[in-house]
Amino acid sequence: MVRAAMRRLALFVTLAACGSHASPNAPDATIPGADSAADATSATGFGALSGMCGVLAVADLTGATPELFRDTLMFDRRYNDPDDRPLLTTGGQHLAATPNAGGSSGFSEIFAFEELARCEHADLLKTETEIAYSMTGKITDMEVQIAGHKIGVSVTRAVAYPFGQPYTQSTAQALISRKLSDIQMSTANVSPADHWDKQILAVLAWDDQTADVVAQVWASLDAATKADTLVVVTTTAGDDTFIYTNM
Repeated sequence: MVRAAMRRLALFVTLAACGSHASPNAPDATIPGADSAADATSATGFGALSGMCGVLAVADLTGATPELFRDTLMFDRRYNDPDDRPLLTTGGQHLAATPNAGGSSGFSEIFAFEELARCEHADLLKTETEIAYSMTGKITDMEVQIAGHKIGVSVTRAVAYPFGQPYTQSTAQALISRKLSDIQMSTANVSPADHWDKQILAVLAWDDQTADVVAQVWASLDAATKADTLVVVTTTAGDDTFIYTNM
């Protein structure tokens, strides 16, 4: 089914962010069988990645400068779970098989990780429900390892409803400001055992117009709001409605 037809079928879903409660710790190790730098590449996996892929250097992962990167993930067909799980990276398969902390964000979290695994050779360390916190409050969606550094990853979706409507500056301002604030709070809450070097805000954007607005709003934010967070904006294309409906 073509993308426009798929989108007209789903006009009732509300945008969901991810997570709200802390949970018990899990072993501090990569997921068994997690993808290595040798086999996690942008050329393999479900969907075709293009754009700023393979760009995160150690300086980006350890420095204090906020940055924004953009790429595109094209789906020739919709992802059907669990039949298509074998096409994911090992970390993506683990996320697909593991319940998150609630909400309708499962597919967006899976493909945010797939982008990092295939583009930046990220290994999955812990899922949302496995990260330990020193206090109750905001949490993040997963912890990964990139180039030997622990990185927290918070995931959100940028989309207007009904689907196909222009994404507005005010909507982007509210979403990105809130998510960046939540990231700072979850960093303050995380336990010493799971403390990360930096966080990434992974934004899955409905189309290029939406991604453009997100980038413009991010550029206009003050330094305190941006902090040292990296923002990765992935425009989805093709048969991608499942990302925004989790169906």
